[in-house]
Amino acid sequence: MDTILIFAGGDLPDAGIAEELPSADLVVAADSGYDAAEHLGFRVDVLVGDLDSVETAPIPRHVIVERHPVDKDQTDLDLALELAIREDPSRVVVIGGTGGRFDHEMSTVGLLCSDRWAVVDELDWVSSRSRAYVLRRRRILHGDVGALVSLIPVGGPVTGLTTNGLQWELDGDTFDAGTTRGVSNVMRAPVADIRIDSGCLLVVFPT
Repeated sequence: MDTILIFAGGDLPDAGIAEELPSADLVVAADSGYDAAEHLGFRVDVLVGDLDSVETAPIPRHVIVERHPVDKDQTDLDLALELAIREDPSRVVVIGGTGGRFDHEMSTVGLLCSDRWAVVDELDWVSSRSRAYVLRRRRILHGDVGALVSLIPVGGPVTGLTTNGLQWELDGDTFDAGTTRGVSNVMRAPVADIRIDSGCLLVVFPT
């Protein structure tokens, strides 16, 4: 399978986000992410979670529902990612997941950079607040010249960080977790080539 979209809960994303999303082989909603998908005009294939906050009712018959108890050890987005990874996708795009609770947003950052999803070639996070890309090897990213872009190591050090297309280039650098050195770099070209040797780098374009 090539591409899976996962709609998460939180604030409803801006309608313009729909135009940026790739065509999907499977659309998954994590609980109230179903409402976000409906808001943007996407047909959900699978709904997963404890369903304690989804407002749409009734759920159409074509939707496969994987219901979990409210008292569980994982967030609904975690469960949705586990479901997606079983389909062996090359790309996963998470939509939403911001504007609700700060602890949820923080846990989502760590979740997306979990080694459990390392087999996915491209893992992206799209919301009304930013576009973020999980980088474990190399990504070619597009953006407007002059746009801010932050390079944030998550979960440990990032080694061999090399860039091409940014105002402040890096050449085999190491970013330890907690550094702010990569915050607010700038796109000096419409395409940036970013590579690392090890670790997990979150590349964020704030909006």
